Amino acid sequence: MATTFSGIDEMKAKVGEHLGYSEWHEITQDQVNLFAEATGDHQWIHVDPERAAAGPFGTTIGHGYLTLSLLPVMSYEVVPPREGGMSINYGLNKVRFPAPLPVGGKVRMHAKIVSVEPIQGGAQLTLGFNFEHEGSEKPVCVAETLVRLYEG
Repeated sequence: MATTFSGIDEMKAKVGEHLGYSEWHEITQDQVNLFAEATGDHQWIHVDPERAAAGPFGTTIGHGYLTLSLLPVMSYEVVPPREGGMSINYGLNKVRFPAPLPVGGKVRMHAKIVSVEPIQGGAQLTLGFNFEHEGSEKPVCVAETLVRLYEG
């Protein structure tokens, strides 16, 4: 179930709370290959299933940045965009890829609001995201992002 907010004050009241989970998303080899084409990262561990079968993970794995690039679609499943105003990605405080995400695996994300700080015309949110691989205890990506929200 998605969490919705009508304003910044409601977000402040939820600092530190778990906001929910996205749907599970399967990572396909086609998706990985398209990401490799878009970024120029054709490392064999991502795009060569035969060679990767003999590698350290026994299969191809999704790029860490591919996992991170799923953040918009997954975050909107958890917290849909607000009506009115605008939000702008401001940056990242930290990103880590603690475990690989094998092709064919499913990933979902959960979120929390770390902080809400006032800025001119709105607020800056620090959001914590944790991407988990179905059946694995270790996350595949942990990220803290900054989003600027403007009223209007």
